[in-house]
Amino acid sequence: MTVRVLLVDDQPLLRTGFKLILEAEPDLTVVGEAGDGATAVELTRSMLPDVVLMDIRMPGMDGIEATRRIVREGAAAHDPRVLILTTFDLDEYVIEAVRAGASGFLLKDAPPEDLVSAIRIVAAGDAIVAPSVTRRLLDKFASRLPSMRESTPAPGLETLTEREREVLRHVARGLSNAEIARELVVSETTVKTHVGNVLAKLGLRDRVQAVVYAYETGLSRPGQHDPS
Repeated sequence: MTVRVLLVDDQPLLRTGFKLILEAEPDLTVVGEAGDGATAVELTRSMLPDVVLMDIRMPGMDGIEATRRIVREGAAAHDPRVLILTTFDLDEYVIEAVRAGASGFLLKDAPPEDLVSAIRIVAAGDAIVAPSVTRRLLDKFASRLPSMRESTPAPGLETLTEREREVLRHVARGLSNAEIARELVVSETTVKTHVGNVLAKLGLRDRVQAVVYAYETGLSRPGQHDPS
């Protein structure tokens, strides 16, 4: 199956570079390009891309608002995934893009093979393309997240089993299913089932939103690498 990609960046040279990389792959095709958020939303409606490679800082409508609109308009028949382009110093606006429904991050200076791999992963329905990026981003900007008070029960948290909470803590640490399976000494399939249950019970779209949820509810905290 060919993955349809929409490139969104206000720098034509960057778009050209990305297009050359992606078009060299037999399973990826660039269906359109946009230099601002408003155009990105319009092209998503008409071109029906599987993945939108989205810059954040653009003239007019920025990548955050564009992501919000694209995700909101997504339907069962066409549910595009948004992959955010961020700078090496971790753009402070990325956290807002995650809340808007983005499925992952990619560093602008990432190697070509990482770009290709990231798009395939997101297209397949997974998220957290670069766990280390997600972790560092949330650690850096956790102060901007409205944390729940210790005495306030986290919304939905009571619906999770103890094992599901444990899995969520590991997800918030940026671990993959395979890594969580090794930590808990269970099969990867079991972990995948637990993650699916967590997302369903909490009404979350993917792992990225699960990480944000864990931070907002206090289940995970900045610099906390121990799952206990």
